[in-house]
Formats: sequence, C-alpha cells, structure tokens
Amino acid sequence: MSSKNLILIKIITAVLVIIALVISGKAFMEHRNYKEAVIAGPSVTEVKTLGDYYDPLKDTVADCNIYILDSGKPGATLFTIGGSHPEEPAANLSAEIFAENAVLEKGKLIIAIRANRSASTVTRPGDAYPQFYTIETDWGEKKYRMGDRWTNPLDSWPDPEVYVHYPSEQMLAYMDIRNFNRTWPGKKDGSFTEQVNYAFMQIIDKENVDLFIDYHEAELEYPVISTIVAHESGRDIAAMSSMTLTDMEFEKPISMEYSPKSLHGLSHREVGDHSDAVSLLFETPEPFLDRVRGVTDEKLLLEGKDPFVQRAGEFGLLYETIDEDGWPIEVRVGRHCSSTLMVAQIWNQMNPGKEVIIKNVPKYSEIVENGVGHYFDNPENANSDRVYYE
Repeated sequence: MSSKNLILIKIITAVLVIIALVISGKAFMEHRNYKEAVIAGPSVTEVKTLGDYYDPLKDTVADCNIYILDSGKPGATLFTIGGSHPEEPAANLSAEIFAENAVLEKGKLIIAIRANRSASTVTRPGDAYPQFYTIETDWGEKKYRMGDRWTNPLDSWPDPEVYVHYPSEQMLAYMDIRNFNRTWPGKKDGSFTEQVNYAFMQIIDKENVDLFIDYHEAELEYPVISTIVAHESGRDIAAMSSMTLTDMEFEKPISMEYSPKSLHGLSHREVGDHSDAVSLLFETPEPFLDRVRGVTDEKLLLEGKDPFVQRAGEFGLLYETIDEDGWPIEVRVGRHCSSTLMVAQIWNQMNPGKEVIIKNVPKYSEIVENGVGHYFDNPENANSDRVYYE
C-alpha cells in the first residue's frame, strides 16, 4: 500500500470517528439536559430542592425537587421517594402520580420523584438501553429519561477498588459507591452519592418524618421481589399491608420480609437505624432488568413481556411468575400506589391521633384499567407557576 493511500485511509478514519463522536455527543447532551415537566398537585404547598437541606448540593445535578403536601392539620409525616435507581421507571412514575394527584386531609406527605437525579442522566453502558421512554396520556405522549442503577460517572469518578460503607465499614462492590441504595445513611464529606444520601437524611430529620417508603423494581431472577422489605420498626405494618393487599387487591401476592441487619447501605436498614422513621422498601417485577431477556427496548420496558424470561420461568429459574401478559407498567405502578395507600391506612389504625390521610390517588385496579398516563395532566395547559421540572 502506497503512503498516499495510507494517509487517505487515516484521514477517512479520523473523519468517521469525529462524525461518530459528534452524533453520540449530541445524543448524550440531549439526554442529560432533558427536563421532565411535573404539575404540582392540589395539595402541594411548597416545592423545595435537595440543596435547601444540604447547601453543597444546591444547583448541582443532584438538586432534585422535593414536593411538600401539607394538609395544615397535625398528623404523621410520610416521605416517599422514586428514582433511587432510575432504570426502574415504576418508581418515579408512582411518585409522580402522588405529586400530581394526592389530596392531603391530615398530616404531611413529602415526595422526591428523581431521588438520584444524576443516575437518570445516563443509561447502562453496553446494555443498549433506550435513552427515553414515553407514557401515553389522554392528551398525547409524555417523555421521560431512562436511567441507570448507578450515579453518572461524569459526576462521580473514579470508583475505588473496594467501596467501604460508612459508618459500618462493610466492604461492598467498587461501583456501589455510586449506588444510591448502598450509600445510606450517607456522609457529609463523602463521595458524591454519599452526600446525596446525607441530604435525604437531613430531610428525614428536619421534617420529622414518621414513615419512609423507597420505591424499587427488580429482575425476576432476583429473590427480593414482589415484596415489602421492612425494618424491624415497620414489620407489623408491612405484614398487615401485604396480607390485606394479597387478599383484597392484587391478582398476584405481595410478600413481606425483614431487612437484614448484616447488609448495610440500603434504605430499609439505614433509615430505620439512623432516624426515628419507620423504613420500608417496595419491590415490583421488571423483566427489562433480567439478564436472560431478549431485545432491550422501550416495548419491553413498558409492556414487561419477554419470551426468553418466560422460558426461564418454565425451567424454574425465576423467583416470580410470568406469563404471556407479562408485567406491564400499569400493573407495577398500580402495585406501588396501592401498597403506599395501604401502608398509610395500616399506620393510621396503629397510630390513632397521628394519622396521614391521603385521598384522590388511584389504586391498583384503576391504574390497570385506565393506564398510568390517565393521571397526568398536560403541562402546557397548567398555570406556569405550578409546573416544575425534573
């Protein structure tokens, strides 16, 4: 090959690489900077941000909105968070339904829709996740960022060889220093994600939170699924809620299990240990996360149907059942919403005089029938001072 041809090949290769970098860079920037509109519901009395509780996070990528719904009548304070792992869309969608619809008749409800906002600005490297997904509403499509399990490396880098959890000093996987549900209760001068957890603990402390719920989803290959994980302070509430929901609302049962005392960094353990709040975590099945899945696209994410995952179930390789109906997003969001309402109801029965009474939030059967998007209004038709962006 002549030197001229070699130079030409190098030039063409360089041009192609530059074009690829420009195209991918544009896509990455669009995803990282996309804003999701949320209409503050009728009972939202104030919208703060995470930085209001811990100043170093103010105006950073972690500075998510904190929606406060105050009835004005003394009662319990319930704090629910979605988006701990932004690859689990039922979590943030459930939190958004509460933010846009809930009416508080007693007590206070606090909501974070995108708890680990940084992790919602990146998708899983090498797993071909879609960058966005859309929810059908009564007025059109509503677009959301698809995220990852871990904080964006652009915001937290490098990872250590081993992550040593604070304050237990338990050694965890290196990447879990960016896992929002392995870094509780956080650390004031710690890593980026530890500081985010620390800020959330400040909310729990300063707002006198009585009951804390963390929304999640899990692959069907994972044993902690279709369950309420409870700190020992919340075991009675979780047990009564799971039995009632299984008997009266859900086609497929929801269980409860104890938070293991020997595994650190998870919200159901650390929030209960390091605050006065009763700490619970909800899990729904998400076939999109299973390693044996087929095409990793928006259809699988929202419909929850996959022949490979179903086949694995036929061989007894899963911890939850799946059939041709799959686990659609309506079922998953419906389970979270009904579970939250039931937990609040059981709390009220066990704590007379210190209730949190929530109305106007759809239950499981309503969401399955009407769809998730039915409960989101069009931001373009709302008063601009009631529209916030995640």
